[in-house]
Amino acid sequence: MEQHAPGPPVSDYRLAPALAARFVGALLVVLAVLLLVLTLLVAALDLSVAVLGAGVLVGVAAVLGAAILVLRLPVVRLAQDGYRVRLVRGVGVDRAPWTAVREAVTASPSGTPVVVLKLRDGGTTTVPVQVLAADREEFVRDLQAHLQHGHGLRPL
Repeated sequence: MEQHAPGPPVSDYRLAPALAARFVGALLVVLAVLLLVLTLLVAALDLSVAVLGAGVLVGVAAVLGAAILVLRLPVVRLAQDGYRVRLVRGVGVDRAPWTAVREAVTASPSGTPVVVLKLRDGGTTTVPVQVLAADREEFVRDLQAHLQHGHGLRPL
């Protein structure tokens, strides 16, 4: 009986720290605006300061929860059976099995390095590698290894 070599392990690529910081910063701005509105409502309606305190606690907890989620949630997951891309706008097809991928190419539209996975059905997945907390070359090598294994190819 033929033994199949195990494929590469599941690879998770998270959001680059600079982008995660921008996202959390935007959430903090939204929180500040909401707390300003809540402060004005507390003053105008003569509500208890406890309402404002509760709003601060809930808001800070929500921002912290979102920050932890953004830092831990993988943006790109390369698994044995296929890939998945999250939190990236304009990615195209966000998931597919490796057998659906016709070819993988690198490009730099507008100077932004991307990896484009071209699918057999004509769809594409575009991954801007700058959004990943990983070395670009390492990501491409890992992607190639998953793609080759997904197509039943063995490394030379």
